[in-house]
Amino acid sequence: MLTNFIAVQHLHEENFKLSQSSCDKDVILNILSVLTDLLSLGTGRRIHYVVSKGGSEALLQALATAARTEPPDHGTLLPLLRLLARVGQRDRKFGLKVQKAEATDIILSLARRHLGHHLHLTHCLWVLRVCASNVTTGAMLGINGAMELLFKVITPYSKRHVRTVRAAIGALAALLKSKSNSRRAVNRGYLGELLRLYQDWHRNDVSNNYIYIRRGLLLCLKYITNIQLGRETFLGSRGMEILFTSVQDCLSCKNLDPIITTATHILRKCYPKEHLPVVTVRSSYSFPLPGNANAEPLCEGSEGDSESEGEEETEKDWDNEDVESKEEDCDLETDVNKLRSRPVLDRPEQELEKYEALCAELSQNFQELEFESEEKKSLEDRTENLPSAPSHFIPSATSVKYPNCRWRNQSVTEMGPDPGEQDFKVPFQSWRKKEECIWDKNDEKRDIAEEAQNKDFCEEEDPSRSHVSAFCPLPKDAAWYKKMFYPHCEASINASPEGRLESSDIVRNLLEKHHIPFHSPCFYAARAKCVKSIPGYRELAFPDFWGHQPPPSSKPVLERKHGVQRDRVLDDVRRLIQPGDVIGRTVFDLDDPSSGSSPAAPGCLTFFSKFESGNLRKAIQVREFEYDLMMNADVNSSQHHQWFYFEVRDMKSAVPYRFNIINCEKFNSQFNYGMQLVMYSVREALQGRPRWIRAGQDICYYKNHYRCSAAAGGGVRGRFYYTLTFSIKFPHKDDVCYLAYHYPYTYSTMMSHLDILEQNRNPKKVYWRQQTLCQTLGGNPCPLLTITAMPESENRHDLEQFCSRPYVFLTARVHPGESNSSWVMKGTLEFLVSSDPIAELLRKCFIFKIVPMLNPDGVINGNLRCSLSGDDLNRQWLTPSSQLHPTIYHAKGLLYYLRSIGRAPLVFCDYHGHSQKKNVFLYGCSIKETLWQAGCMVDTAVVTEDVGYRTLPKILDKVAPAFVMNSCSFLVEKSRASTARVVVWKEMGVLRSYTMESTYCSCSHGLYRGLQLGTQELEEMGSKFCLGLLILHLKSLPCSKELMAQAALLLDLEEEITDRAQRISVFLIPDCPPTWEICWQWQKLISCPHLCCSCATLRQVVCSHPPSIFQDCLWILALTRDLKSFLSF
Repeated sequence: MLTNFIAVQHLHEENFKLSQSSCDKDVILNILSVLTDLLSLGTGRRIHYVVSKGGSEALLQALATAARTEPPDHGTLLPLLRLLARVGQRDRKFGLKVQKAEATDIILSLARRHLGHHLHLTHCLWVLRVCASNVTTGAMLGINGAMELLFKVITPYSKRHVRTVRAAIGALAALLKSKSNSRRAVNRGYLGELLRLYQDWHRNDVSNNYIYIRRGLLLCLKYITNIQLGRETFLGSRGMEILFTSVQDCLSCKNLDPIITTATHILRKCYPKEHLPVVTVRSSYSFPLPGNANAEPLCEGSEGDSESEGEEETEKDWDNEDVESKEEDCDLETDVNKLRSRPVLDRPEQELEKYEALCAELSQNFQELEFESEEKKSLEDRTENLPSAPSHFIPSATSVKYPNCRWRNQSVTEMGPDPGEQDFKVPFQSWRKKEECIWDKNDEKRDIAEEAQNKDFCEEEDPSRSHVSAFCPLPKDAAWYKKMFYPHCEASINASPEGRLESSDIVRNLLEKHHIPFHSPCFYAARAKCVKSIPGYRELAFPDFWGHQPPPSSKPVLERKHGVQRDRVLDDVRRLIQPGDVIGRTVFDLDDPSSGSSPAAPGCLTFFSKFESGNLRKAIQVREFEYDLMMNADVNSSQHHQWFYFEVRDMKSAVPYRFNIINCEKFNSQFNYGMQLVMYSVREALQGRPRWIRAGQDICYYKNHYRCSAAAGGGVRGRFYYTLTFSIKFPHKDDVCYLAYHYPYTYSTMMSHLDILEQNRNPKKVYWRQQTLCQTLGGNPCPLLTITAMPESENRHDLEQFCSRPYVFLTARVHPGESNSSWVMKGTLEFLVSSDPIAELLRKCFIFKIVPMLNPDGVINGNLRCSLSGDDLNRQWLTPSSQLHPTIYHAKGLLYYLRSIGRAPLVFCDYHGHSQKKNVFLYGCSIKETLWQAGCMVDTAVVTEDVGYRTLPKILDKVAPAFVMNSCSFLVEKSRASTARVVVWKEMGVLRSYTMESTYCSCSHGLYRGLQLGTQELEEMGSKFCLGLLILHLKSLPCSKELMAQAALLLDLEEEITDRAQRISVFLIPDCPPTWEICWQWQKLISCPHLCCSCATLRQVVCSHPPSIFQDCLWILALTRDLKSFLSF
């Protein structure tokens, strides 16, 4: 085979020499015949070889020679033209070679000469099309009259000379790629002629035999409308109406998809550009900053995100991984000195001393531990730590007082209790006793005496904490509950036919039915009333108040229907050409406070978003069951419209409502890849199913016709907007439902969760200290947690072991819209304080410093990315401001302090969410990998690096089902130099400094492949991260024999864990649906870190199914605490 190929190559070389030197007609014809045969077979490699040896130039020279003969030798010209067309398609410089050979006039002359001879003309047009593929050559052909020639050939519908017409249309489309040719065509009226030709062919081609001709005419229109003049002329020629009507005729035939797609693209492009229907694109909320600082942020992507303004060419989904990788390569830091440098301290060294108060565990006096009874310690611990705003040692960085905030130029009252609320403490205390009883039933270790003490404590609460009960929901607040539950929900609990219950009785009935682990409506309401927000929220969202329980099973990614985006674009066009069908009624407007107070029109949905983390700026009813929605920008910003969370009511059941969020900004979204939004139904919750569920059909995400001017967009030139559209059928009539981008997790939820964790921990085993890192700009405390194991005793050895434990520093929610990071953090916190033996061992290994929410103000006010200063806090770690970025400033200060005393964290991890990638993965930092990826030569003698940064990701890949090692990256980009991950790595010297990204959507690998991640999977990831830390400790740090023995007993056979990666590849392929279903249910049974699954239960599950079903999923049992006894049975 190789010998034959070499012989062909030599033959090519000889043929070129002959064709360049011989004038004998027979010889030339023989050479052309051989070349035709050689290039007609095989792959494009032969043509590329011909091009590399000068074949294009030789053929063009032969063409010039043959064209000069009189009369023209058609026997030579035709094969020459065929070869030129074939070779020119593979030669990227063919157009330039045509110009150099001065062959453009020759080709045009041949075409004009053969207008009456369609076979010869067709060959000329093929070559003309290839020549026009070069923009410069195409412009020259246009100047020389090529388009006039082509319009003589392109005729209305006819069954004659179809091949020639198709070739002419292809050549015209290639010419119109040149903007000068497009302008020339518009000025000479060719655009209207193209529309008439298209109409004629569309009307007469009833059998759809000439699809390529019709699509070719549309391609001409597509290129000619790339210029502004072309779009304006297209609109003036009624092009929108013509194409829209023709597309409607094509929708029923799938074979016409190429026509529909091209026509739809033209319609989208030519749709008149408009500004958003709001007074200003800046946020409805503003916040006065210290020193009148300019709060307009730069447009930045999230960790790992990349943005583009490229035009979508087709409806087909496309993946941006290649784009991202190329942009990353260009953005990589290649300066070794910068990668290895350790920046100087960004504050006076003496300032670090005040952070000693945040490390009280290093100087804690445990002398009295052995002298206190368990009951007394439990009581005093709860007295000290129950729901409150813990004392903080760092004063507020800003002197701005909250009452000075403004919401659209209206005065905002500071959040606080009404004077009369103090009179209604007793009923709330009785409700809280009921809540505590519920928790007591769940904790089998708590005795009756402790329950009594807890009840007594509720009545004799520490005065310093009394403000909590003062803010609790009380009978005076019955009006709020009436608004919350009447009239839609009362029927669910008020079944008595004799009479109606009072509001307070309804509340008590509801609370008696309520039982969601680690959630208390009373605690939540108490915390929510302490929150300070810009609009002064007075309402609670029911899902946050009532709580969420994960659904029994995960939902697969949504399979996208064919043509859904096309249909949505056509609906948008219908608004333009049939404006009489559009209602255009504004039903909700955050900029107009009176809009929410007026009664809704009959049959119209009612919207509301003025609650914590809520975001809906405007709602416009377009048609009876269709609404355009707009999100509010981040406070003090004109950007970042993505997060949404709002209430909707007064709906009809089983009717598809369509919602269009028209001011999204990211250029692509996981909504195009099977992701769904989440919905919470109040009626479902009151019937015992309180949960956020994935919802929405016909979901797509595409660029729309709205634009933002540079002046309005804060200097960002010509910003595009995108539409997220989805349809929902609400389960109940007149229900109250909530829709959100992702599972919401509010600041009050976090604070009440910390209260409950603190109350339910075992104070003899869990060291828990909650402090306030600092006050935010908005006046809300940012909590800092310290979690570790209590020392075994007061003897010196145990106290030294306690103080010598390495630190792990965890943060989350620096970007408010990344609520999935809070759910992961929730799983981490619940595991750390649990009685799980692995958690107990982990607490003995590390001291955890945790900031569960770095941006409380952004979360509270419904931001996507920024704080109240309008800054992305994850871009402020290099030089944070104590006034504008207090949480980052003091978190960095605490890290500086730990480094200064020689206690830099072993691991730093910042929890994030990723909107454009699947799976859970880590970003880390590596000098060598960065230099290698950038193509730089690395001298290993000069650049040495500990590869320990890869250990934790490898462990997580084995123990965490949602984690994928292949998605991880350890590159250091210039644009990420100010992120937490890079700054902690460079300035604090933390080798294992990570950003952990969790997808909003689903996993592409592993156990959860094809399933949308829910809160249970996210919480599981948080707990598995803790397991990974324990294994990291065992692998990387010296351990005592006692610790190793405990770890060996708990983790059991190490090969059962390490072998998971090999086994999972077999397990994940669902060859048999019953096997897949049973394995999935079994994993759900065992995966919960707080569930003690007994061997008896496991035996029952296994014995009820054939043993062969479980042979590929025994690795799951490695995560149970009863593996040895199970294997023994």
